[in-house]
Amino acid sequence: MKADEYRYKMVVAIRTDIRLSPGKMAVQVAHAAVSCALSARKNNDRWFKAWFREGQKKVVVKGGNLRELYILKNSAEGLGLPTSIVQDAGLTEIEPGTVTCLGIGPGPSPEVDKVTGSLPLA
Repeated sequence: MKADEYRYKMVVAIRTDIRLSPGKMAVQVAHAAVSCALSARKNNDRWFKAWFREGQKKVVVKGGNLRELYILKNSAEGLGLPTSIVQDAGLTEIEPGTVTCLGIGPGPSPEVDKVTGSLPLA
């Protein structure tokens, strides 16, 4: 399937104002993806099933600072999209409770793009 043929996707916006190792970032993105998928499955099973059947497209973007993540979150929720803010437990690299990323979706690609389409890839 070509990138423009996916009708549903999930986007994870990571904070760019904190330093995370590549491994830590990968784990935080995974937390967001799992949480969003479970939320969508519970609250919008039709979107979840369509996204899952297509191959679970996920995109990671640079989300900016904490304030900017919450602006994205509010915009996504205003469109009825699932969201998940990830807070780290603080066991390794950063302080407990530090917000690291925001998951959005899965949802219809055009709706997700309204929120994240202008953000650069991470």
